[in-house]
Amino acid sequence: MHLTYEEAVDWLFRQLPVFQNQGSVAFKPGLERIEKLCHALGNPQLEIPVIHIGGTNGKGSLSHMLSAILQSYGLKTGLYTSPHLVDFRERIRINGEMISQTEVVDFVNRYKKMPPSDPTFFELGVAMALDHFARHKVDVAVVEVGMGGRLDATSIVKPILTAVTNIGLDHTQYLGETRPLIAAEKAAIARQGVPMIFGEPDEEVLPVFEKICSNVNAPLFIPEHTPNWKVSLGGQYQTKNLRTLGEILRRLPWNIPMEVIEKALSDVQGLTGLRGRWEVMGNKPLIIADTAHNAEGVLEVMRQLGDISAKTLRIVWGMVSDKPVAAIADLLPENAAYYLCAPNVPRGRPAEVLYGEWPHPTKTVYPSVEQAYRAALGDASAEDVVYVGGSTFVVGELLGVVGV
Repeated sequence: MHLTYEEAVDWLFRQLPVFQNQGSVAFKPGLERIEKLCHALGNPQLEIPVIHIGGTNGKGSLSHMLSAILQSYGLKTGLYTSPHLVDFRERIRINGEMISQTEVVDFVNRYKKMPPSDPTFFELGVAMALDHFARHKVDVAVVEVGMGGRLDATSIVKPILTAVTNIGLDHTQYLGETRPLIAAEKAAIARQGVPMIFGEPDEEVLPVFEKICSNVNAPLFIPEHTPNWKVSLGGQYQTKNLRTLGEILRRLPWNIPMEVIEKALSDVQGLTGLRGRWEVMGNKPLIIADTAHNAEGVLEVMRQLGDISAKTLRIVWGMVSDKPVAAIADLLPENAAYYLCAPNVPRGRPAEVLYGEWPHPTKTVYPSVEQAYRAALGDASAEDVVYVGGSTFVVGELLGVVGV
């Protein structure tokens, strides 16, 4: 039977456990399934030099910035990130070009004929990316960790360098309740003799990295200064990513000229297709969307939002069910007008439930992201600011329905 692209992606979502939809039911740590799957594909992970990037926040932006630089330097550069915002193919790119619909269909058809390996949706996506990169003979691939590191499917790669942006409290039910426990999971992407960059160390988690890197004889490097580079991605938090990026570039085997770096950073979105990071979607009113969804990420964007003068701040907000509402709501301004909604995924926290838990007084509830967004725009004057966030899926849904 000849599948269309839509049928192939629908099959992936229906047949396999999907974490973004189901949460803990679909979380199956361990490398046995991805190893079996990659073996059936001819072990494509052995053919690709990989830069492996983990961390609680910033790893997606950092991966895209690095990819933009490497492809601008002339390297055929694979980029694997997750989750996607609108189209599954956003996860798998070479020099900014998404994997074609035909290649996704071909991979699904091949997979169906393989010995059963019972992968999750995420594992099959990783295998598809590695297979795509090997078939197209990329010079290097930038691979973003999905969750944690030690047991993440991306850890099947053979890196030439590993990097961890920072350690925060997110996915604690899977990775551990404390920052040192989470650090141990994330630092475990370190490999024998392979340089490891740790972007934002502190006395609580640095010893964890030092011990794990020492155990595998991986040289550990901490950034000492922030390069004075301008980056097209919005968000003051990108300054921290630039520190890590500068150290990564110092440790890679290519001497990339400064003008190449600066030109690439001036057009990360154009070169890689990155969306949803402090993305300005309109002016008068100023409309901003950002995928920050854990305490550290939300705190960063709220600081930046606080620096913007607005007659009224209108916040379109939705969350998934496994995030702590009270702890995150505390980081948001009390005097904003809230338009509460639910992302259209099974894990989405129902809008009425979120409304009942929401501590701030000015709040209305809507059955969909689009309706909440339209209501906020309808209420806004030219001097207002409309911010859309709370979940990657809220931003993805907005980009899908607004079509910007």
